[in-house]
Amino acid sequence: MKKIMLVFGTRPEAIKMAPVVNKLKEHNERFATMVCVTAQHREMLDQVLSIFNITPDYDLDIMRNDQNLFDITTKVLNGLKEVFEEAKPDLVMVQGDTTTAFVAGLGAFYLKIPVGHVEAGLRTYNKYSPFPEEKNRHLLSALTDYHFAPTEWSRSNLLKENVPPESIWVTGNTVIDALMTVNSRQSTVAGQEKWIRYFDEEFNLKLKTQNSKLILVTGHRRESFGEGFDNICKALRTIAQERKDVMIVYPVHLNPNVRRPVKTILKGIDNIFLIEPIEYESFVFLMNESYLILTDSGGIQEEAPSLGKPVLVMRNTTERPEGIEAGIVRLVGTEKEDIVRNTMELLDDRMLYEKMSESANPYGDGRAAERITDILLRVIG
Repeated sequence: MKKIMLVFGTRPEAIKMAPVVNKLKEHNERFATMVCVTAQHREMLDQVLSIFNITPDYDLDIMRNDQNLFDITTKVLNGLKEVFEEAKPDLVMVQGDTTTAFVAGLGAFYLKIPVGHVEAGLRTYNKYSPFPEEKNRHLLSALTDYHFAPTEWSRSNLLKENVPPESIWVTGNTVIDALMTVNSRQSTVAGQEKWIRYFDEEFNLKLKTQNSKLILVTGHRRESFGEGFDNICKALRTIAQERKDVMIVYPVHLNPNVRRPVKTILKGIDNIFLIEPIEYESFVFLMNESYLILTDSGGIQEEAPSLGKPVLVMRNTTERPEGIEAGIVRLVGTEKEDIVRNTMELLDDRMLYEKMSESANPYGDGRAAERITDILLRVIG
């Protein structure tokens, strides 16, 4: 029996790794599946673990207020040394581009443990955008033995970097697996009523009684801290003030570099709802209820098209160009005027809106975790 340890530390990683964890556990005669969380995020991570019924075997619990990249890197590396030496996994699986993912790959390399990378091969080739994620993912590829690329484009990036083709598989993105699982629970009348009631009671959003178009917003990228975030917030303020037919709902990330400008610039505007971070099921419901989504998140660029929601990406680069090529995503940057102009265009141009919302999602069909598990059964099982 091969021991596989999946290591993750943030909410997005947990969402994307949960389908892999649960699929691997279906093969307990072949694999001993272990989970180690670093808790690079704490509260938001725990919410996802609860939704997908995952109990970690190891928990480094590293999160501290105002932690920086040096703190995260050293705590994760030292913590994982002890975990890997005790558990002795035959394979370490990581996901995406977080500091946890890169450092887990580095720690596994130091102990000569093979590494599997879920969502491999995404690139902007700008080392500071997204920061530090672009270099985390790029460096991780040099340490990885099994590359699970979500698309042909990400596979082509790896091939250009001389990664052996026999070590790369195109699987789709596991975030679509997670989304479909949660969305199926909410598709019933009872499921919808539950979440409408929750938001009305918890946040007084009156989702079904207002005629407003809901704009869902997320923002948290490090490279936008400072002027970029100020611009994003000023754009949202302008949209809200000029368009009383919209309601903007913004679950505000816990990072102080996000919360300070958001609270300063957007607090007190009638049709902007600044709410605390919400767990994944609630967020999926809000995506379903939204008219369009403004985000700097990577995962939402992949998820929203499956729900038929146009996405405006408030970043200057994206490592997910497939959505732009498919016409379901627009890259609008962090300049106030560009964000406002593109949002107004989608609100007013019905033909453009329908074109974006009806395009096919290039990121997966909900079977990525199944493919990854089948590959592992063949190559290490």
